[in-house]
Amino acid sequence: AMTARPSALGAREVAVLGLLGAVLFGSKAALAWLPNVEPVSLLVIVYTVVLGWRALFPICGYVLLEYVTWGFGLWSACYLYVWLALVLAARLLWRMESPLGWAVLSGAFGMSFGALCALVYLVSGGWAFALSWWIQGIPFDLLHCAGNFVLALTLFRPCKKLLSRLTGVSLRGKGRP
Repeated sequence: AMTARPSALGAREVAVLGLLGAVLFGSKAALAWLPNVEPVSLLVIVYTVVLGWRALFPICGYVLLEYVTWGFGLWSACYLYVWLALVLAARLLWRMESPLGWAVLSGAFGMSFGALCALVYLVSGGWAFALSWWIQGIPFDLLHCAGNFVLALTLFRPCKKLLSRLTGVSLRGKGRP
């Protein structure tokens, strides 16, 4: 069973964490035909709630797969911090049981995604460029917000239960993961 305590990773844990990264990448690819609807935000939240800081391993694997597949550009710089921001938010709220609460967090993340990514454009092109880039993307942020909200509201509990069972992590009575 995977443990939530910090220690050396065993071969099984490395394999499971690598597969979880591939699940992030594959699930996003499976829904790529829908504009800004992606399960990555939900899964990052679920991974963080169940695995604690170990969720960073599959997230880093996912980001690496994105870079290898799509190359590097200004967009890729924001992937170095946007997922970390979501992990930090989920770590702060990890005891929350309400799917509605997780849906609100996931929706808010989707709505703020463009603003978070605009930070890269602020550094590279100045405030006018960053602001125009962000405003132009607001319709996509609205779709991202709605998709994230619906996915988290409907799938947070089953995904959390499944990941807990598959990894052998039990949060009940175990203290902070």
